[in-house]
Amino acid sequence: MNHLFAIVGWHNAGKTTVVEGLVQEFRRRGARVAVVKHSREGFDLDHPGTDTWRFAQAGSDAVVIASKSALAWIERTMQEVSLEDIIARLDPRIDVVIAEGFKRESCPKIEVMRVATGTEPIASKQELLAIVTDDVVDPRPAPNFGFDRIGELADYLAEQGLGPGR
Repeated sequence: MNHLFAIVGWHNAGKTTVVEGLVQEFRRRGARVAVVKHSREGFDLDHPGTDTWRFAQAGSDAVVIASKSALAWIERTMQEVSLEDIIARLDPRIDVVIAEGFKRESCPKIEVMRVATGTEPIASKQELLAIVTDDVVDPRPAPNFGFDRIGELADYLAEQGLGPGR
């Protein structure tokens, strides 16, 4: 069973910075980590002219490219795939799954807040694990961490059963 939580916040609040820091910290502690990023718009991982791009252009519903050191999977979907379904496809040996975004999914959440990008709460009180901020005072009962305290946030997540210990 992998540990799952989401990092949520308004655009440019610093979500990616927090995810990056947690990935580095959890890897330092020996954990296998997966990050699942939600995009509001579509995205393209392939480049015109490559073989995989040509296969997709030909109409393939899924294109997979594999090598000794990496695997990439691009699949056409008829509707947005749920976080639960994405996680079910991950390697079961992953220890921690960090979802960036997915604010509408029901799971524990760390909210990233900055005055400059918006302070309207996203996570419900029931889902809120912690807040990462450098300038927002939030009345919800959750511990606050600065962007320079990612190690302490990782310790807190371990105490909550959502990550590896030191």
